[in-house]
Amino acid sequence: MNQAEVSKLVSRLRGKVNPRLRKFRSQGGPEERLNKLRKTVTALIKHERLELNYPRADEARMYAERLISDALRYGDCHKTTMEMADYWLLEKQLVHKLFKVLVPRYENFTVSYTRLLKAPTPYTGSTREKAILELKGNPFPSLLHDFSTNRNLIHNVLMDEAKKEYRAQKYQEIANKIEAEAVKAKAASETK
Repeated sequence: MNQAEVSKLVSRLRGKVNPRLRKFRSQGGPEERLNKLRKTVTALIKHERLELNYPRADEARMYAERLISDALRYGDCHKTTMEMADYWLLEKQLVHKLFKVLVPRYENFTVSYTRLLKAPTPYTGSTREKAILELKGNPFPSLLHDFSTNRNLIHNVLMDEAKKEYRAQKYQEIANKIEAEAVKAKAASETK
Protein backbone atom coordinates (compact mmCIF):
# COMPACT_ATOMS: atom_id res chain seq x y z
CA MET A 1 0.00 0.00 0.00
CA ASN A 2 1.59 3.30 -1.06
CA GLN A 3 1.38 6.68 0.67
CA ALA A 4 -1.47 7.97 -1.53
CA GLU A 5 -3.68 5.02 -0.62
CA VAL A 6 -2.87 5.38 3.08
CA SER A 7 -3.71 9.11 3.06
CA LYS A 8 -7.17 8.30 1.68
CA LEU A 9 -7.84 6.06 4.67
CA VAL A 10 -6.99 8.75 7.22
CA SER A 11 -9.65 11.35 7.86
CA ARG A 12 -8.71 14.91 6.96
CA LEU A 13 -11.38 16.55 9.06
CA ARG A 14 -10.02 19.70 10.65
CA GLY A 15 -12.79 20.16 13.20
CA LYS A 16 -13.97 18.02 16.07
CA VAL A 17 -16.86 15.68 15.29
CA ASN A 18 -18.86 14.51 18.26
CA PRO A 19 -19.49 10.75 18.28
CA ARG A 20 -22.92 11.25 19.83
CA LEU A 21 -25.54 13.55 18.37
CA ARG A 22 -27.23 16.25 20.39
CA LYS A 23 -30.74 15.60 21.58
CA PHE A 24 -32.79 18.37 20.02
CA ARG A 25 -36.49 18.50 20.58
CA SER A 26 -38.47 18.77 17.39
CA GLN A 27 -42.12 18.26 16.65
CA GLY A 28 -41.53 15.89 13.73
CA GLY A 29 -38.99 13.68 15.44
CA PRO A 30 -35.61 12.70 13.99
CA GLU A 31 -36.67 13.33 10.39
CA GLU A 32 -37.59 16.93 11.15
CA ARG A 33 -34.32 17.37 13.04
CA LEU A 34 -32.33 16.17 10.03
CA ASN A 35 -34.35 18.40 7.72
CA LYS A 36 -33.51 21.42 9.87
CA LEU A 37 -29.83 20.49 9.79
CA ARG A 38 -29.97 20.03 6.00
CA LYS A 39 -31.55 23.48 5.66
CA THR A 40 -28.83 24.94 7.87
CA VAL A 41 -25.98 23.32 5.90
CA THR A 42 -27.61 24.43 2.63
CA ALA A 43 -27.95 28.00 3.90
CA LEU A 44 -24.33 27.99 5.09
CA ILE A 45 -23.04 26.94 1.67
CA LYS A 46 -25.35 29.44 -0.03
CA HIS A 47 -24.84 32.53 2.16
CA GLU A 48 -21.45 31.63 3.76
CA ARG A 49 -22.43 33.31 7.06
CA LEU A 50 -25.39 32.53 9.34
CA GLU A 51 -26.65 33.69 12.70
CA LEU A 52 -28.56 31.00 14.57
CA ASN A 53 -28.86 29.21 17.90
CA TYR A 54 -25.57 27.88 19.22
CA PRO A 55 -26.43 24.15 19.53
CA ARG A 56 -27.75 23.93 15.98
CA ALA A 57 -24.78 25.91 14.64
CA ASP A 58 -22.35 23.62 16.44
CA GLU A 59 -23.91 20.48 15.02
CA ALA A 60 -24.40 21.87 11.51
CA ARG A 61 -20.73 22.82 11.57
CA MET A 62 -19.74 19.15 11.90
CA TYR A 63 -21.76 18.17 8.84
CA ALA A 64 -20.50 21.12 6.77
CA GLU A 65 -16.89 20.29 7.68
CA ARG A 66 -17.44 16.67 6.67
CA LEU A 67 -19.08 17.66 3.39
CA ILE A 68 -16.27 20.03 2.41
CA SER A 69 -13.58 17.59 3.56
CA ASP A 70 -14.97 14.76 1.46
CA ALA A 71 -15.41 17.10 -1.53
CA LEU A 72 -11.74 18.06 -1.20
CA ARG A 73 -10.52 14.52 -0.75
CA TYR A 74 -12.51 12.67 -3.41
CA GLY A 75 -13.67 15.35 -5.88
CA ASP A 76 -16.84 15.44 -7.92
CA CYS A 77 -16.24 12.11 -9.71
CA HIS A 78 -16.70 10.05 -6.52
CA LYS A 79 -20.19 8.53 -6.32
CA THR A 80 -20.51 8.54 -2.51
CA THR A 81 -19.37 12.14 -2.22
CA MET A 82 -21.86 13.23 -4.87
CA GLU A 83 -24.65 11.37 -3.07
CA MET A 84 -23.70 13.05 0.20
CA ALA A 85 -23.61 16.49 -1.46
CA ASP A 86 -26.96 15.76 -3.10
CA TYR A 87 -28.44 14.79 0.28
CA TRP A 88 -27.11 17.71 2.34
CA LEU A 89 -27.59 20.47 -0.24
CA LEU A 90 -31.28 21.01 -0.88
CA GLU A 91 -30.65 23.52 -3.68
CA LYS A 92 -28.91 21.52 -6.40
CA GLN A 93 -27.04 24.49 -7.94
CA LEU A 94 -25.06 24.66 -4.69
CA VAL A 95 -23.40 21.34 -5.55
CA HIS A 96 -21.58 23.23 -8.32
CA LYS A 97 -20.62 25.96 -5.85
CA LEU A 98 -19.23 23.32 -3.49
CA PHE A 99 -16.95 21.78 -6.10
CA LYS A 100 -16.10 24.82 -8.26
CA VAL A 101 -15.79 27.58 -5.61
CA LEU A 102 -15.25 26.08 -2.16
CA VAL A 103 -12.94 23.20 -3.04
CA PRO A 104 -10.37 25.48 -4.79
CA ARG A 105 -10.64 27.94 -1.89
CA TYR A 106 -9.87 25.30 0.75
CA GLU A 107 -7.39 23.03 -1.06
CA ASN A 108 -4.38 24.51 0.79
CA PHE A 109 -6.08 24.95 4.18
CA THR A 110 -4.50 23.22 7.17
CA VAL A 111 -7.18 24.37 9.63
CA SER A 112 -10.95 23.99 9.78
CA TYR A 113 -13.07 25.42 6.99
CA THR A 114 -15.69 27.00 9.25
CA ARG A 115 -15.59 29.49 12.10
CA LEU A 116 -18.08 29.47 14.98
CA LEU A 117 -18.35 32.63 17.07
CA LYS A 118 -20.64 33.29 19.99
CA ALA A 119 -22.88 36.26 19.31
CA PRO A 120 -23.99 38.67 22.03
CA THR A 121 -27.50 38.10 23.34
CA PRO A 122 -29.86 40.84 22.15
CA TYR A 123 -31.89 41.06 25.38
CA THR A 124 -30.91 40.70 29.00
CA GLY A 125 -33.66 38.16 29.67
CA SER A 126 -32.90 35.99 26.65
CA THR A 127 -31.59 32.56 27.61
CA ARG A 128 -30.78 31.20 24.16
CA GLU A 129 -27.17 31.43 23.11
CA LYS A 130 -26.76 32.79 19.60
CA ALA A 131 -23.85 31.96 17.35
CA ILE A 132 -22.44 33.06 14.03
CA LEU A 133 -21.38 30.22 11.77
CA GLU A 134 -19.38 31.19 8.71
CA LEU A 135 -17.16 29.69 6.07
CA LYS A 136 -13.61 30.98 6.25
CA GLY A 137 -12.47 33.10 3.33
CA ASN A 138 -15.94 34.49 2.67
CA PRO A 139 -16.30 37.86 0.92
CA PHE A 140 -17.86 39.59 3.95
CA PRO A 141 -16.00 41.88 6.37
CA SER A 142 -14.33 40.04 9.21
CA LEU A 143 -16.11 39.78 12.55
CA LEU A 144 -12.80 39.50 14.37
CA HIS A 145 -10.86 42.69 14.97
CA ASP A 146 -7.25 42.69 13.84
CA PHE A 147 -5.45 44.93 16.30
CA SER A 148 -1.97 43.82 15.29
CA THR A 149 -1.69 45.76 12.03
CA ASN A 150 -3.40 49.06 12.81
CA ARG A 151 -1.47 50.22 15.89
CA ASN A 152 0.86 52.52 13.95
CA LEU A 153 -1.72 54.16 11.70
CA ILE A 154 -1.63 57.97 12.01
CA HIS A 155 -5.07 58.39 13.56
CA ASN A 156 -4.30 55.76 16.22
CA VAL A 157 -0.98 57.43 17.08
CA LEU A 158 -2.72 60.81 17.32
CA MET A 159 -5.49 59.38 19.50
CA ASP A 160 -2.93 57.79 21.84
CA GLU A 161 -1.08 61.10 22.21
CA ALA A 162 -4.35 62.95 22.83
CA LYS A 163 -5.25 60.44 25.55
CA LYS A 164 -1.84 60.89 27.18
CA GLU A 165 -2.25 64.70 27.19
CA TYR A 166 -5.77 64.41 28.61
CA ARG A 167 -4.61 62.07 31.38
CA ALA A 168 -1.67 64.35 32.22
CA GLN A 169 -4.04 67.32 32.45
CA LYS A 170 -6.44 65.42 34.75
CA TYR A 171 -3.55 64.24 36.96
CA GLN A 172 -2.32 67.83 37.22
CA GLU A 173 -5.81 69.00 38.26
CA ILE A 174 -5.98 66.31 40.94
CA ALA A 175 -2.48 67.22 42.17
CA ASN A 176 -3.48 70.92 42.35
CA LYS A 177 -6.61 70.03 44.39
CA ILE A 178 -4.58 67.94 46.82
CA GLU A 179 -1.98 70.70 47.14
CA ALA A 180 -4.68 73.32 47.75
CA GLU A 181 -6.26 71.15 50.46
CA ALA A 182 -2.85 70.64 52.05
CA VAL A 183 -2.29 74.43 52.09
CA LYS A 184 -5.72 74.98 53.67
CA ALA A 185 -5.06 72.31 56.27
CA LYS A 186 -1.66 73.87 57.07
CA ALA A 187 -3.21 77.37 57.33
CA ALA A 188 -5.98 76.01 59.58
CA SER A 189 -3.43 74.31 61.86
CA GLU A 190 -1.35 77.52 62.15
CA THR A 191 -4.35 79.61 63.20
CA LYS A 192 -5.17 77.27 66.07
